[in-house]
Amino acid sequence: METTTNFFNQIAQLQIIGDLHITIAKGAEDRLIVLVMLQNETCGDNAKHSIPPLNLRGTAEELDSGFFENITTPMESASDLMVDMEGYMKQLEDTKKQSAMEKEKADSKKKEQEAKDKKFSEAMAKADELEKEGKFREAWIKVPEIHEFPFKAEEIRRRKSELSAKFAPDLFGSTTETAKTEPSREALFPDYGNANVQEPETEGEEIDAEDMENWEDDPEAEE
Repeated sequence: METTTNFFNQIAQLQIIGDLHITIAKGAEDRLIVLVMLQNETCGDNAKHSIPPLNLRGTAEELDSGFFENITTPMESASDLMVDMEGYMKQLEDTKKQSAMEKEKADSKKKEQEAKDKKFSEAMAKADELEKEGKFREAWIKVPEIHEFPFKAEEIRRRKSELSAKFAPDLFGSTTETAKTEPSREALFPDYGNANVQEPETEGEEIDAEDMENWEDDPEAEE
């Protein structure tokens, strides 16, 4: 006579996620040793390996009557635990990824800022060098623009003002330089002296006056 059991039907009704491993060994005095372990390969937390197997001992009749009663709660609890652990691990992994992304963003911003600081420092150093050489206009040009370094706006304004103050008076040429470079009227029209140069018209006028006096004194001229 066949005996119908509902073993697998009851297994199917267990609210578990994972693989149910059942190991059965014969013990002394016709007793059975049954080890029941639930494994969930999707759980990435190694702490799952610390969950011990459920150990049942008894005769075949005892196990038939009390097997599912004794494993249902522990197996379902273990299943819930590993599901929670898996959820925790996923959240932890997401947190790590997010943290890595944030760190990468922070590192990128830091490198970008360091590059800007280096460019600014080099430009200001070049301006200082040109200032020492007396090249104030070139130094003023080397000072970075505010739109390139808005966070250095105050320093840029101050530096440009210092440099512009040193060359502003000569921006369109000073009056002193103009006076020195403009030729004098004497240089354009030199005076060679009247003693050495006699104008023809003046000499002619003097001769005519002398002849007129002689003509007036001559008696024959009157007759």
